[in-house]
Amino acid sequence: MSISTILLSLCRDAAHAILEVYGQTGNDQVESKSDNTPLTLADRRSHAIIVQGLREHFPDIPVISEEGDIPEYETRSTWERCWLVDPLDGTKEFIKRSGEFTINIALVEKGVPVEGVVYVPVSGQAFFTRDGRAWMLEGGDLSDARHVSVRDADPENLVMAGSRDHVGPGLQKVLDKHPRLQLKSMGSSLKFCLLAQGQADLYYRDLPTMEWDTAAAQAVLEAAGGKVFNENGQPLLYNKENLKNPGFMAIGDQSLKWKKLLA
Repeated sequence: MSISTILLSLCRDAAHAILEVYGQTGNDQVESKSDNTPLTLADRRSHAIIVQGLREHFPDIPVISEEGDIPEYETRSTWERCWLVDPLDGTKEFIKRSGEFTINIALVEKGVPVEGVVYVPVSGQAFFTRDGRAWMLEGGDLSDARHVSVRDADPENLVMAGSRDHVGPGLQKVLDKHPRLQLKSMGSSLKFCLLAQGQADLYYRDLPTMEWDTAAAQAVLEAAGGKVFNENGQPLLYNKENLKNPGFMAIGDQSLKWKKLLA
């Protein structure tokens, strides 16, 4: 059984648990974590299903999950491979009932996300890697998946993917400086997927994110032909001592001179 088949199966099981909560969600099912971000019963149920499944199928690969206990870097630094899991990315979208929330699972090798699945519980849509390529599945059987890839950028008609909830000062500055730049808003890690399927050209994020927010979608985008850089122009890497991401720019067409936009 392939990695993508296993990950998609785990996502479907986790999505079922999420949707049970989604169908009856209310203020009594939302609480705050120590950093004041919302945590739902759905997060916890999804986490339990995914982590248990990964440990059963891949017992030798450790798991980092947003909702789990995270080992100290002294331990993590010895890992050549690990899973990065966000059991429910876009909790605010879940609470608002927009449907734009995802399950993210990524396999990281030596800091690089090499396999990933981004799964949308409400629609059953999935973006995933397989055999070094990026695929999209609109529900149904794995054989119905189709290959997706980034588009060639038109410098005169660039589309920037952006957060529905978080437009940081850096992104706002870019939009103000380049008024012809079109902003396409989307929740959760689906912004990367807009690039991967050729519906946007860039995604700039200057507000904080964590590694589990981005690893799976980065794997998908890079399998589709794109790339993700930190603001210094270096590849965005994972399982760092600090699991918080720096600011980053994701691009579809790798020939795009994206640094000029931030200058």
